[in-house]
Amino acid sequence: MRTTRKALSIVLAGLMTVGGMSVFSVSAAQTSTPTLSFKTQNALYAHAVSGSNDSDAWVAWQCKHNEDMEELNSNRKYFFLPSSVSSTSVELYNAYSKSVTVNNVTIPSGESREVSYTIDKAGNVTADGKTYSLTFLKSSAESAIYVNNSNADGNGKELISYLNEDKSNYSSATGAIVDRNGKIDNTSIKKIKGRGNSTWGKAKKPYNITYSDKVSIGGMSKGKKFSLLANYQDDSLTRNRFLYDLADAVGTPYASDSRYVDFYSDGYYWGSYQMTEKIEVGKSALVNDIDDTAYLDADGNVNKDFPFLCEVDSGAVDGEDYYVKCDDGIKVTIKAPELSEGDKGYNEVKNYVREKYNAFYRAAKKADSDLSQYADVDSCAKLWLINELGKNWDSGVSSVYFVYKQGSDGNYKFFGSPVWDYDNALGNAAGSAWDLQNFGVKDYTQYSGWWCRFKDRQKRSQNSSNIINNISRNTQVNKAAVNIWFEQFVPAINYFAGKTTSYKGSDEFYTKTQYFDLLKDSGAMNYKSGWHIRTSSWICDHTSMNKADFDMTTGTYTVSNTKTSYNQGSFTDMYNYAADWMTSRAAWISSKWFSEYTPSAKIGDVDGDGEVTVMDATLVQKYIVSLETLTDSQLNVADVNGDGEISVIDATQIQKIVVNLV
Repeated sequence: MRTTRKALSIVLAGLMTVGGMSVFSVSAAQTSTPTLSFKTQNALYAHAVSGSNDSDAWVAWQCKHNEDMEELNSNRKYFFLPSSVSSTSVELYNAYSKSVTVNNVTIPSGESREVSYTIDKAGNVTADGKTYSLTFLKSSAESAIYVNNSNADGNGKELISYLNEDKSNYSSATGAIVDRNGKIDNTSIKKIKGRGNSTWGKAKKPYNITYSDKVSIGGMSKGKKFSLLANYQDDSLTRNRFLYDLADAVGTPYASDSRYVDFYSDGYYWGSYQMTEKIEVGKSALVNDIDDTAYLDADGNVNKDFPFLCEVDSGAVDGEDYYVKCDDGIKVTIKAPELSEGDKGYNEVKNYVREKYNAFYRAAKKADSDLSQYADVDSCAKLWLINELGKNWDSGVSSVYFVYKQGSDGNYKFFGSPVWDYDNALGNAAGSAWDLQNFGVKDYTQYSGWWCRFKDRQKRSQNSSNIINNISRNTQVNKAAVNIWFEQFVPAINYFAGKTTSYKGSDEFYTKTQYFDLLKDSGAMNYKSGWHIRTSSWICDHTSMNKADFDMTTGTYTVSNTKTSYNQGSFTDMYNYAADWMTSRAAWISSKWFSEYTPSAKIGDVDGDGEVTVMDATLVQKYIVSLETLTDSQLNVADVNGDGEISVIDATQIQKIVVNLV
């Protein structure tokens, strides 16, 4: 990737003047002379919420740019507006030294006015003696994120230019979080810095943000730490969101919640992003039952056993990451407790993590091992299934997280979670021809064909150092995976595809149409601003597909004889390609496993008719008063609350299931 530093500085120089930092504004409803919290240029600025007492949520008009942040047509301007703005009018501020007229409204210098507009309709504006074409575009995203600091380095450099110079750079900032209804949260940013490994090297960069107090983004649970994902290589901007939300819907522990957002900094629109719960430990963090001190006892000594969070990451770097090298050279980064050399227990923790991971890894390499002694089988199965569904190129290589903690039986074991990093999944990456040949995989970009069982396989051998590969071939995991697939994944994916309207798995897992409605205009703005990405040969062809379907009632797998065509220049088409690839992939997996599937007993279905009804509650009540006897299997599904006893509480729970209260 060519450096973008010089071009970035050039385009952002246009957003700076020699003027000083502005202060908090007075309501534009009371005065037409608002002030902005960052340095301004000769430009027009739009406010996220007209007339509000906010100085942060402003964005300048700007031109389309290329990947080096060079303007492509300086005479054609756009306003990339957040979803909070009215669809018919917006408050505009004139930072020019003379009056400017926009859509028949004259805005004096240094003042703002409410201006009517029509979405995606170009008009002409004369400002400072030049005539510009001006188009207003409005987002559909769940929130807008503004982060401002015109002096991030202490020498007058604005925030993003400074951060993008080096991933180690960080800064504080003022900011605004604006939801679709126009609610503004001006909680300041304690720290923002770059993040990612390969993604950091891309033109559109990701960041980690820490707020000074807990905030909610678009309805997410309140927290302080978030990851702002650029999804640079994903032309649908949604592969991570699909799989994170699906992981949550099927009950994978610690699945990250996220929202589509538009990102602005110092008056510049940086594109459509995904604001995601950061993988952190602590009471208010994503992994909320572990903290950085759990490895120490009350006297400050290292415990015999303790929980930890780790990541299998082939890219771990000496001097930057706290990691151990395990069997077969596998690098495992210790995310919690995260210690520095010289800290109490630094070496003891490393040795403990190495010992426990190696035991897990060795067991996983044996297909017939009792993996349940080392890991939670269900969560490992779900981790594999998410990667298998996505045909994730990075499966088992990087961003593979495990939480080591006590299970329900009191024994310490590995839990496959949280899920993370799927921009190279769901039919996106072309992969490496040499690797694919070595693995023996010819259909990687297709939605057909097993993947995880081949990833990193040694040539002419079943042996692999890839942990997801090994998990996918374990007998226990496979047995669990079939029922998990049909009873948890398939209902969710059918709901996503619009094949059913009845789904109780999660109220934050949506249909593909609902996701699209949230993202479509934000995605279109992202493309229009210059982030229509076609990144080299690594991204595979997305122009056509024979879509597949699977009918659970008949066990029939069908592939359309007619190809669906997709325009790679259209955000809508690239979104549809990703969604269609996922549902077709799910159909193929179902077709391969259907003959192995025996439905599990349904909790609450005491009479075994496949449905939970009032008759089941009655049967439990009769059992309680000794009017009925129940078999062991019936007792198992009758114990709804899982306390080991059959009581009136279980009968009540069944009645709640019947009326959809649980």
